[in-house]
Amino acid sequence: MMRMGMRRAAAALTLVVAVGLTAGAAAPSAAPLPSAPACPVFPAGNVWNQDISALPVASDSDTLIAKIGLDTGLHPDFGSYRGYGIPYNTVPGSQRKVTVRFDYSSQSDHVGYPIPRRPRIEAGSDHHMLIVNNGTCKLYEMWNVRHTRRGWRAGSGAVWKMTSNALRPDGWTSADAAGLPILPGLVRYPEVAAGVIDHALRFTAPQTRDAHIYPARHDAGSGSSASLPPMGLRVRLKASFDLSQLSPQARVVAVALQHYGMILADNGSPWYVSGVSNKRFNDDDLRTLNRITGRDLEVVDTSGLVNTP
Repeated sequence: MMRMGMRRAAAALTLVVAVGLTAGAAAPSAAPLPSAPACPVFPAGNVWNQDISALPVASDSDTLIAKIGLDTGLHPDFGSYRGYGIPYNTVPGSQRKVTVRFDYSSQSDHVGYPIPRRPRIEAGSDHHMLIVNNGTCKLYEMWNVRHTRRGWRAGSGAVWKMTSNALRPDGWTSADAAGLPILPGLVRYPEVAAGVIDHALRFTAPQTRDAHIYPARHDAGSGSSASLPPMGLRVRLKASFDLSQLSPQARVVAVALQHYGMILADNGSPWYVSGVSNKRFNDDDLRTLNRITGRDLEVVDTSGLVNTP
């Protein structure tokens, strides 16, 4: 049964990669998490889940792409090593909630956070903690999480109802500099294995503007120059890019970038694409994404793109 399942998954991957997605086709809501099958990763009408392949190129695309990195290749900020990437936790509706103290208290959601006994926390400097309550379909995200003698503390915290398209108040941060949720922008292995990623991805850039555009709610820029990209910027892979030069797993990511693009959500290394690490990822395969450089990307004009009610 396992071998048959693997063959079916491989066949599905080959089929999707070979034919791609139909431009402009209606898309379902993003695939739910295997550990929370009743919870959509936000509704189909959420901008994270909307196909933007037919939208026009922004007039300042060349300037913004050059600022981020014209000859710099995409980097998968996830892989087979568990200590890499951004993990998430899933808890039941009965999970006990605890109080968390926040450094940026005025822009954090002060509710009980259902932190499990041994939570998975992102390694490195950001220390993100993502929690999905599969009983209430609520997403809890925190940044710079640490456990102290007085209990849990974090830089900031935000809560979303995964069945809702509601945004945070304009000007508010979240666990991300853009004031957006992190989870819906992560590459997840089950999607790659199935051959379809049906949502935008999350990426970082070294320098950003003191401004944000929809759906971002917050910025953490280093200047007002129009050449700097604002938080919330949406970038896609050009339709002319030759997908055949990529390995299978990387190709699934690239197809998603052609149809859903990626959203600038934080400051960091250029063209770093976020994901959840999984031992089944093939790192050599994913590294072929580096063949996609800034020259293969374009900024999308999302001025009319909003969440459905």
